[in-house]
Amino acid sequence: MSEIIVERADPRHPEAEALLKQSHALMQSLFPPEDNFFLDIDALAAPGILFFTAKAEGRVVGTGALAVKAGYGEVKSMFTAEAARGRGVAGKVLAALEAEARALGLGWLRLETGNSLEAAHRVYRAAGFLERGPFGDYPEAASSIFMEKRLS
Repeated sequence: MSEIIVERADPRHPEAEALLKQSHALMQSLFPPEDNFFLDIDALAAPGILFFTAKAEGRVVGTGALAVKAGYGEVKSMFTAEAARGRGVAGKVLAALEAEARALGLGWLRLETGNSLEAAHRVYRAAGFLERGPFGDYPEAASSIFMEKRLS
């Protein structure tokens, strides 16, 4: 795989939208409806959400978003195309989200992820995230893991 370039993008870009639909389908197949907290594509284009894509060889191979909250940023919509997995795409997207959060002066990055998404857990732990309890409007959910990383 060629160099991975992470940049701000529109979630309605056809390649980004296709990846997001794959992500949503996967989450719906793995977790009960009440434990699916992904944002739909229109919500990812709303104010207060900064959406990013990772490209390799001119193709979108990963996505991620930063939801700007009071005092923290929430990592949303992290997904890597199957053919690009294991090549550092998620780590680069996460680093871009962290850099953006730091530039905005946010003190924390927080996230909710599925309990069976072990590859995602490895990416988050490698980036310094630690487990915590629910935050924001999230309920306690049997299939959720909540994590955070202090930025300041």
